[in-house]
Amino acid sequence: MRLDRFLSETTPLTRSLAKKALKAGEVTLNGKPVKQPAQQISPDEDAVTWQDEPLELVGKRYLMLHKPLGVECTARRGLYPRAIDLLDVPRVERLQPVGRLDVDTTGLLLMTDDGQWLHRITSPKHRCDKVYRATLAEPWEGDTAAWAIERMAEGLLLEDDDRPTRPATLTMLGPVEAELAISEGRYHQVKRMFGALGNRVTALHRRAIGPLELAAGLAPGEWRALTDDEIARF
Repeated sequence: MRLDRFLSETTPLTRSLAKKALKAGEVTLNGKPVKQPAQQISPDEDAVTWQDEPLELVGKRYLMLHKPLGVECTARRGLYPRAIDLLDVPRVERLQPVGRLDVDTTGLLLMTDDGQWLHRITSPKHRCDKVYRATLAEPWEGDTAAWAIERMAEGLLLEDDDRPTRPATLTMLGPVEAELAISEGRYHQVKRMFGALGNRVTALHRRAIGPLELAAGLAPGEWRALTDDEIARF
């Protein structure tokens, strides 16, 4: 691997900034200063430091986070804490959410730096279901519940959209408790779908993405790495 590429993957430096760091004498290779960006190294065998800090190449990462309330899924700092701020891992800024959750939505959030894996889950053509548990403002029972289930299954044309939603599966767990499985990720989609049928979501929790459910016992704000089996499910 070229040294400048290694630096760009193990530090916040871009390739161009890595070249400047090399020129400034900030980098050592096996204890000796090095300035050639094209220098070939073996990440497993060579010791590289930048500003006296040892560098280590981080492999692809796949994490499950139980996103709590009041946390946003953005890279930029804003009014709320970020999901990546809850993760104690190297180069955390490289991790991306696999489908965002609103600030007031809790539940399963996958994080990865593997772009291809992320695409397999989020691409509309793969139709990966996401299952949400919603608490509703108004009770749906009997004929009203049956009507809502049928309408969700048909697809809804939401305000400002030019095409209906894909068929979704609504399951009523109680008069004001429901689960909705959707295979898309439109803006505020779950809330807008219930709103289109005259109801309002007061609480929303993502329970599953495809074949992967939020791990039992993982408290809000806690995370863990996915197992090889879980990664291979997508």
